[in-house]
Amino acid sequence: MALRIKNLNFYYGRRKAVEDVSMDIMPNEVTAIIGPSGCGKSTFLKALNRISELDDNTRVEGSVDFFGQNIYDPQVNLNRLRRQIGMVFQNQSLPDEYL
Repeated sequence: MALRIKNLNFYYGRRKAVEDVSMDIMPNEVTAIIGPSGCGKSTFLKALNRISELDDNTRVEGSVDFFGQNIYDPQVNLNRLRRQIGMVFQNQSLPDEYL
């Protein structure tokens, strides 16, 4: 297992943005996260590389293991984790020729 997510909940303040997500992601496979706008897809992905901690007043419950190591262990090197679990952000202002 590359990632094992168990009972993941994510909060912005008192608002729960991700509720009780559990899933296993296998190495060397493509996994798609789909859903309507505003359902928590990006928040879920941010929780996997801990970039969500850059936002104020956030909280995570549950566990995320990356190749057997809890990514929320205080001793995890965040720079290394973020290199291993990267994100590509959507650019909202692409010129028309790219759309």
